[in-house]
Amino acid sequence: MAVTGPAELLATWEAGLAQQGSGRALLLHRAARPEAGTDELLSVPLGERAADLFALRRALFGERMQVTIGCADPDCGEAMEFELDAAGLGARPRLPEGGLRVSEGEWSLEFRLPSPADLDAITSRAADAEDARRLLGARCALTAVRGGRAVERDELSRLPDAVLKRFAEAAEQADPTAEVTLNVACPECGAATPAELDIAAYLWTELDAWARDVMLDVHLLASAYGWSEPQILALSPLRRRYYLELCADV
Repeated sequence: MAVTGPAELLATWEAGLAQQGSGRALLLHRAARPEAGTDELLSVPLGERAADLFALRRALFGERMQVTIGCADPDCGEAMEFELDAAGLGARPRLPEGGLRVSEGEWSLEFRLPSPADLDAITSRAADAEDARRLLGARCALTAVRGGRAVERDELSRLPDAVLKRFAEAAEQADPTAEVTLNVACPECGAATPAELDIAAYLWTELDAWARDVMLDVHLLASAYGWSEPQILALSPLRRRYYLELCADV
């Protein structure tokens, strides 16, 4: 992966200020894969996007991630801070030979893995979590046979719960990075606390903090030396820090 330069990262950050979760995730994915078009980025499996974002994060900020979560026990609520090694995170999907096939009772189906476009589509339509599972199953089903008869597309929105459960299990096995869940034991009370690690949200928070620091550097150096923003961004972080130290000594 080619590391995105500071000017491009600032442009990504600026564009993301007017976006929310899914829009920011797309901008970050585009930064990770600048050669890919929007349709391609929206159609890749969720785990592939996560792998790209973990790779971008490692390239920009390293492998160590600082994570803070609250204890799940309401009587405790302790804030837990720990360091996570992201080197082993971000595994790419491993589709079994022949695709994602599910058999349950009289049903035989072939699915594709869920993509960002699927999540965007069902978020605006689903009434609840159960409805979201059904909509996602219907979108991702490629072929379906029930009792030897091909199932029409309009029937896919009524797939049985057992079929949807088998699809979810098969998708999780083939694409384990689509959702990264951490299980942490509270050091105060010992309660187990599950927490989903959303790499897009985490990386956006880091990018936001980085961008605001860089903007402050630009302001200080431009005020001191009269340099333009492109000239300042062209400096390496080390040289920029040295010039800032010289400004402070004046």
